[in-house]
Amino acid sequence: MRVVVVEDSGLLRRMLVQLLTRHGIEVVGEAVSRDEAVTVVAATVPDLVVLDIRLPPGYADDGLQAARIIRSRWPQIGLLVLSHYLETAYAERLLEEVPGRVGYLVKDRVQDDERLLDAIRRVAAGDVVIDPELVQRMMQRQRRHNPLDQLTEQERATLALMAEGYSNAAIAEHLFCSVKTVEKRVGAISDKLGLPDGRERGEINLRVLATLTYLRHSQ
Repeated sequence: MRVVVVEDSGLLRRMLVQLLTRHGIEVVGEAVSRDEAVTVVAATVPDLVVLDIRLPPGYADDGLQAARIIRSRWPQIGLLVLSHYLETAYAERLLEEVPGRVGYLVKDRVQDDERLLDAIRRVAAGDVVIDPELVQRMMQRQRRHNPLDQLTEQERATLALMAEGYSNAAIAEHLFCSVKTVEKRVGAISDKLGLPDGRERGEINLRVLATLTYLRHSQ
């Protein structure tokens, strides 16, 4: 796998590069700003870009801006966005602007080699990966008139794992049930939340829509 790392902190960038290289992933470019990220990606066309949300020149959402530009020009490239904070609004924007083959993790995951590498591999394979801590935090919050209240406990557990980007087979393994059962729950979730089914929008887009609904109504 060929990866570009975009991070303005020299220490963290070197840490990421060393970690990826140590595990057999080829780092084909590095960048420290939004504009440089686009330039480096244009020169290397990697399989995946790991990038910080807060980058020069604005140190606001410049990483998300870069992600949007990269996806519009090279839709086949996976994007894993890192953030210091669990920010639901940023996660929502990321999924709306860059649906599919995308991930959002807090930077603490960089300390956990396996967690980070798993996210990278899953995003490169086309999955949507949301930091499990963000999903867990959302699970613990309540909101009046919440459409998620329509879901059974099993359906909520299934949706939580969908929000993290797990496939039906992986969800079945986590919840100790059959893939057929998971498929039925996904169908029920779609019906109750008013989402189009997979035949209308495709499996990946269905999961993105479900995740967005989950994030919006669990705040």
